[in-house]
Amino acid sequence: MIAHYKTILYATDLTENATHAFKHAISLAKAYKAQVHILHMMQEMDAAVVSYVASVMGEDRFTGMELDHEKEMRGQISNKLDLFAAEELAEYPDELARVASVAVHRGNPVAGILAEADRLSADIIVMGTHGKGPLRYAFLGSVAEKVLRKTHRPVLIVPLGD
Repeated sequence: MIAHYKTILYATDLTENATHAFKHAISLAKAYKAQVHILHMMQEMDAAVVSYVASVMGEDRFTGMELDHEKEMRGQISNKLDLFAAEELAEYPDELARVASVAVHRGNPVAGILAEADRLSADIIVMGTHGKGPLRYAFLGSVAEKVLRKTHRPVLIVPLGD
């Protein structure tokens, strides 16, 4: 059976390789007349740090401040992703319509990517990797490798462009 991709999940960590991997996600979307869903996962704060700061500030005050900060960060990251998509597709404005959604979630990146892929019923996951040093071809980034090992979906892992 020939693969047909209609829903593409593009997971980004907003690093240098994001641009390179995004172009591949859009190329796939164009070829298959598919939609791209962009996802960025915000890391959880270390539990020990959360516990300490909450005890110093007071639980209620810390919780309120944390929720405000998370809301602000989600807005900033979402705006950054929207701007990123528009800039990268400036020469191809029609392709911007292929970006169906931009999501920012907090939590473990691997679990979050897999959950979003399930929620969207994604046909393929596209993400970049940035292996470093002479062994960069032998090892993937830890998130990319774990996603690849844990999903039943096809995964396109784009190495850092030279």
